Amino acid sequence: MVFGTYAADKPTATVKKYQPFLSFLSGRLSDELGEPVSIRLKIAKEYGESIRQLAGGEVDFARFGPASYVHVMMENPEIRIIAMESKNGRKRFKGVIVVHKDSSLQSVEELAGLSFAFGDELSTIGRYLAQEHLLEAGISGADLHDFAYLGRHDLVGEAVGAGKYTAGALKESTFKKLVAKGVPIRVLASFDNVTKPWLASPDMPDSVLEAMRKVMLSSDNEEIVRRISKNGFLLGADADYDIIRRAMERSLAF
Repeated sequence: MVFGTYAADKPTATVKKYQPFLSFLSGRLSDELGEPVSIRLKIAKEYGESIRQLAGGEVDFARFGPASYVHVMMENPEIRIIAMESKNGRKRFKGVIVVHKDSSLQSVEELAGLSFAFGDELSTIGRYLAQEHLLEAGISGADLHDFAYLGRHDLVGEAVGAGKYTAGALKESTFKKLVAKGVPIRVLASFDNVTKPWLASPDMPDSVLEAMRKVMLSSDNEEIVRRISKNGFLLGADADYDIIRRAMERSLAF
C-alpha cells in the first residue's frame, strides 16, 4: 500500500514523523487481515500534487489538512474518511496569527496597510481560516500593503521573525517549535481549526478500510501514535468540515 501526504514542514522531518507510525500500522494491519501488509510513503512537494494523487488513486490512503479534504472531495466524491485525529479528545485545535516579538501591534485590525505572510494557497490555517479571520476584522487583500504565499508553516514563522512580513498565519504546534528554536515571534490572535482527516482512496477494499479504522480507533494510548495524533483518533464525518467550507467560500472575498 502507498501512504501519501505533503511536506507542510521540511520533507526530512515529514519522513521522520511518519515512518514509525506506518511501521506500527502495517504490523497491526497484517495481524487484522491475516496477511503481510507493507506501506510505502510518498511525499508530495505541495498540496495540489497530493490532492491529485489521492483523487486519482496513485496513493491508497493519505493524511490531509481540512481544506485539502474539501478540495479532494470536489475532485472525487468517492473518497472516504477513515478517522480524524484527536486533540485532547476533541476535533478542534488552534491556528495562530503571529507578529514579531517586539511588535507594538495588539489587534488584527491594526494590520491594515501592513504586510502578511500566508502559507500554501490551499492551506487551511495558512490561507482560508486566516483570511476569514482578517475579513472579520475588516481587512481584505486590498487593505494590506503586501501579502504573499510562502508554502510551509515554518517558512511563514521564520519570515515574520526575520522582519520580512509584519504578520503571518501558521499552526500553533509550528509556532511553539519555532519559539523553542529562538525565532522572535508572538501570537497576535488565534482561531479554531478542525483536526486532520485520514482518507481512503475510492479503490481501497472495504475490508482494508474497516481493519485500518479498527486499528486507529483502538490505538489511542500507544506512544508511537501520539507522535502523529496527540490522543489517537476519533470517528469522523463529512459534516465535521462544514466550518472549513464556509471559510473557503468567505475567503473568495479576500
